[in-house]
Amino acid sequence: MKLFIDDANIEAIKRLCDLYPIDGVTTNPSILSKQNRNPEEVLKEIREIIGEDGILFAQAIPTDAEGMVKDAEAIVRVLGKNTVVKIPCIPEGFKAIRILKQKGIPTCGTVVYTPMQAYLAAKAGASYVAPYVNRIDNMGYDGIYVTKQIHDILVNNHMDCGVLAASFKNSQQVLELCEYGVYSSTCAPDVIDGFVKNLAIDGAVNDFISDFNKLGQDKTMKDYFE
Repeated sequence: MKLFIDDANIEAIKRLCDLYPIDGVTTNPSILSKQNRNPEEVLKEIREIIGEDGILFAQAIPTDAEGMVKDAEAIVRVLGKNTVVKIPCIPEGFKAIRILKQKGIPTCGTVVYTPMQAYLAAKAGASYVAPYVNRIDNMGYDGIYVTKQIHDILVNNHMDCGVLAASFKNSQQVLELCEYGVYSSTCAPDVIDGFVKNLAIDGAVNDFISDFNKLGQDKTMKDYFE
């Protein structure tokens, strides 16, 4: 499963990319607005951090197909290859996805709450579809189950599109989708940190260091091997 950072905080992205095997970064208008900066500058900085091989997602703002296409062309022109444009899964969005597919611009159908939204986006030519797991839960449905449904629809219909699961509240949700074989997930920094945030892990590491220090305080293997 591909793993993306769902944030636009530059320091958080730098830290996570330094520590973990991250495939790229996803953003949306709300995430960018939290930075209170020019969005172009923020996205360019993110591109520098993840490099040209990292995948960067940025969302078109208009709600009409023509405006979405213009935004998408501008986004890709500035941010370069491996940039995916997020398009809301509304009727005008499906039209925009079809046009962008013809232009060779990869898209992600976003704001996905139902399997049929995802199906239409994939059929229109989207490379990714992004169901909002926790938001679906908050509507009284099962976000994990819906995401699995979408994955199965894409696989069973041999669609050239993968799930980009989003909106997680904890690492257990990510684990369940990882076990199921979902194509990719995007997570907030605190959720990614939660993958390995465990007192038992920290305790075991500290025990190893404490035991080794009995041989010589604050020495490492390098001190003995030189």
